[in-house]
Amino acid sequence: MTHPEERLAELGLAVPEVAKPVAVYVPAVRSGQHVFTSGQLPMRGGELIVTGKVGDAVGADEAYECARQCALNAIAAVKAEVGDLAAVKRVVKVVVFVASTPDFTGQPQVANGASELLGTVFGDAGVHARSAVGVPVLPLDSPVEVEIVVEV
Repeated sequence: MTHPEERLAELGLAVPEVAKPVAVYVPAVRSGQHVFTSGQLPMRGGELIVTGKVGDAVGADEAYECARQCALNAIAAVKAEVGDLAAVKRVVKVVVFVASTPDFTGQPQVANGASELLGTVFGDAGVHARSAVGVPVLPLDSPVEVEIVVEV
């Protein structure tokens, strides 16, 4: 079986440094056999890759890439908590928040950026339950925020 980090490398990706929290919380917490991540923003190199509302300043394709980056950051938070991504038995739940204009209804397609990455990285164990929620605003004017729950 291919290691999750090898699958990331096949995509030209690597596990990034864990993003610093923007307030008083930790990136992930383990409770029993589950790891719960805090909401992850589309940070790359300490900066948001884009800001604004989806359906206005941010296009659906850009938002999809944001969701993908959020999922990559969530993977980093999980790895920091458990040490090895091979310990992940299953991605249980994914919640994707999309800061969007009132008329934007493509939240599920934006959320696919996170879901597809998790499915590729973890294979069958990456198939998960999911919510995609439109919201008026997210921290730092981020267009997307993703949190995940994994079983280890």
